[in-house]
Amino acid sequence: MFDKMKELLAMQKKMQEVKRVLENTNFDMQSSDGLVKMTMNCAQEVQSIKVKEILSEQEKTRLDAVLKDTFNRSIKRSQEIAAQKMREVTGINIPGLT
Repeated sequence: MFDKMKELLAMQKKMQEVKRVLENTNFDMQSSDGLVKMTMNCAQEVQSIKVKEILSEQEKTRLDAVLKDTFNRSIKRSQEIAAQKMREVTGINIPGLT
C-alpha cells in the first residue's frame, strides 16, 4: 500500500510540473481575416489580445481588455462545468479540475 501512495505522490508531482510547463508555454492565434491576434498559454489563459488598427486607440485598448476578460471567464466557467460533470459521473472530486 505504501508503494501505491508513493506512486500517487510521484504522479501528482509530475502533474504539477506539467501544469507549470503548460502555464509557461504560449502560442499565437490569428483570425482568418487578420483582424484579431490572441496569445494564449497552454493552460487556456489568454495572455493578450490585439485588434488591428480600425478603432481609436482608447476604443482598441478597452476592446482588447474586454475580450481578454470575457474569454478567460468563459474558459474558467467551462472548466467548472466540466469538473462538476466529472464529480457527478465519478462521485469524486479530482484536484485541478476546478
